[in-house]
Amino acid sequence: MNEQPTNGQPQDDSTHTISWVSYILHLLVAVSAIVPGAQIGPALLLVALVIDLVKKGDAHGWEATHFSFRIRTVLWAGLLYLLTLPLWFFFVFPGWLAWVAISIWFLYRIVLGMVRLNGQRPVTD
Repeated sequence: MNEQPTNGQPQDDSTHTISWVSYILHLLVAVSAIVPGAQIGPALLLVALVIDLVKKGDAHGWEATHFSFRIRTVLWAGLLYLLTLPLWFFFVFPGWLAWVAISIWFLYRIVLGMVRLNGQRPVTD
């Protein structure tokens, strides 16, 4: 049930699987935010966030860094979207540019986390 990764810390298979599920949900949201007309919506992101918040306490060592990383990424992206929302009301094009930039940043962070999780390495900001 527990594997011994390269860094010497035991890995909980269920926590590892939950991390992958969460990353895949985040990835679906991130890709849909960049592809025009494919917006999945915030509901799927909220599901992933709730999973991370609930299961964060079960993760230890390098795996715990992934839960914190995903939670921070979602909170920062949400804050940035809210801060740039007024641009849509006054200047549509700058609002669109801001949201595209935030979405690309979000996608980058999710892919970075997935690569690190695959390598059984911690993820930091």
